[in-house]
Amino acid sequence: MHRKILLIGCTGIALAYGSTQARCKNAPVTWNRNWDFRDANSLVKVGSAEEEVEKKRSTARRKLFLIRHGQYELEGETDKEKFLTPLGRKQAETTGQHLAKLGLKYSDFIVSTMTRANETAEIILAELHKADVISADVQVDKTDILREGHPCNAVPYSRFKPDNWEYTDGCRIESAFRRYFHRAHYTQTEPSHEIVVCHANVIRYFICRAIQNPPEGWLRISLANGSITEVVIEPNGDVFVSGIGDKGYMPTEMITFT
Repeated sequence: MHRKILLIGCTGIALAYGSTQARCKNAPVTWNRNWDFRDANSLVKVGSAEEEVEKKRSTARRKLFLIRHGQYELEGETDKEKFLTPLGRKQAETTGQHLAKLGLKYSDFIVSTMTRANETAEIILAELHKADVISADVQVDKTDILREGHPCNAVPYSRFKPDNWEYTDGCRIESAFRRYFHRAHYTQTEPSHEIVVCHANVIRYFICRAIQNPPEGWLRISLANGSITEVVIEPNGDVFVSGIGDKGYMPTEMITFT
């Protein structure tokens, strides 16, 4: 029997899906601090003086806002025909308004080249410009590597069967993770807030990889249209994920998962 459990705590609300029993093993848990190969010691020659190591050490925090596109036309045959529905456009507008109210200055805007992501990004960007929380001449980075796909085999189950999907999409999505997920460059001195507009499967895979959980668990995460997932990357390589698929700023009648 499928169960939905509503967990209410001091830090918020989360939805958990699972069996009736939970197990906790006392197995040791390790964290690879050089997961992005940008630890200062890995950027200098072996045996370098400590002052040379310190010059390469990251000192700034990065925060990534991963946004899933709005609701779109499912009946389209081609990507161009899978454009946002009126509700999807409203979802994007609401998400943009929410981001504008956070009081942050956004430095980077990265977008999948798929139609539904592009349209979502344009609407969000317009709201950010209205609020003057992003540079007027910000360069929008549109990239194919963020397009939707099948990142890897899902455990315990998968609705996707073709092996060639994983063979082609998996490498591409992993390359996107390596490009955009890393601690700040050692020349960066101030915290950055960066927006990435893409797709559910891609974001779910990113979440698993970022916290060093098995990536095969990506399908266990559910993300609403227009939702926001925040990922913080500390200078020392620590990673924190907050507000996975946050949609609390949207009216209930606007929430969809298509």
